[in-house]
Amino acid sequence: MNSRPVVLVFLLLVLVITSQFEWKQQIGDAADADPAAARRRQQLLSREDSVKEKIILSQEKNIQQLNQLIESLQRQLLHCRGSNNTTHAATIAATDVSEVEGREIIDEDNR
Repeated sequence: MNSRPVVLVFLLLVLVITSQFEWKQQIGDAADADPAAARRRQQLLSREDSVKEKIILSQEKNIQQLNQLIESLQRQLLHCRGSNNTTHAATIAATDVSEVEGREIIDEDNR
């Protein structure tokens, strides 16, 4: 009993889908018969292609700018790492000098 409604719904869907394809094909055939409509459609497609090309060029330009920004940030990061390593090395050296001076003072006090 349940399979009958399912089959009916399936057939209804098939009918709707096939009628849509036939309807679109009939409209396409009617448009092809009118040369002015075909010319307008061609102009419209040409405009769409032009807009798509402009969008692609704009996106490529944005990508190029982003790549340049990434390179710049990578250089800045390397520079900061170098500065940080230098600062870290100087801090370690200063700490070592302070420890040596502290030991010398302690040694002098013990004598």
